[in-house]
Amino acid sequence: MLFQDRFEAGRVLGSRLSQFAHRNDVIVLGLPRSGIPVAFEVARALNTPLDVFVVRKLGVPGREELAMGAIASSGIRVVNRTVVDPLGITSDEIEKAAVEQQTELERREQEYRNGRPMLDVRDRTAILVDDGLATGSSMRAAAVALRKRGPARIVIAVPVAAPSVCEELESEADQVVCATTPEPFLAVGQWYRDFRQTSDEEVRQLLQRAAQFGMPKAA
Repeated sequence: MLFQDRFEAGRVLGSRLSQFAHRNDVIVLGLPRSGIPVAFEVARALNTPLDVFVVRKLGVPGREELAMGAIASSGIRVVNRTVVDPLGITSDEIEKAAVEQQTELERREQEYRNGRPMLDVRDRTAILVDDGLATGSSMRAAAVALRKRGPARIVIAVPVAAPSVCEELESEADQVVCATTPEPFLAVGQWYRDFRQTSDEEVRQLLQRAAQFGMPKAA
């Protein structure tokens, strides 16, 4: 399956999550920035609230596109040992990357929420959404961090992912929904015709547009 863009991917993913539609105990959380357009369409399809859950990838020194781990809100850090150990990456290098990304994580939380606290997920079903999974490091960090906030259930949902990563993440969530799992996978961007970057401004606009999702209809 080749998606036109992240919005189309979100509509497809939303159709796979219809069991969660029109429920007042469900919230959709998008991973910024690229997960927000997907999450927007999922939240619209389900008529559930949308919020952002900030996670930052830790890139291998000199090869930043390769994830050696990730950090998320609440001081959570996930290290991908299958990348770190073979490359001989030291704990000091991991710490340096984490400190650098922590600043950006805090900036984004302020940028997107403008001081607004995160929606309460306690005792609710939280659906974590991104545009795809390659290594799964960011999503794994998000699930671990989110668990500390006390949701009743965590659902990981993406339009496209490597099959092995979907299986691995089943240990971090109550349910994993991957709309398509092609092999060979190679990269998330391979499965989108339009894979341009999502800007901070687009994230803010989509969150504002979604503010009424899940709100009771006027009589």
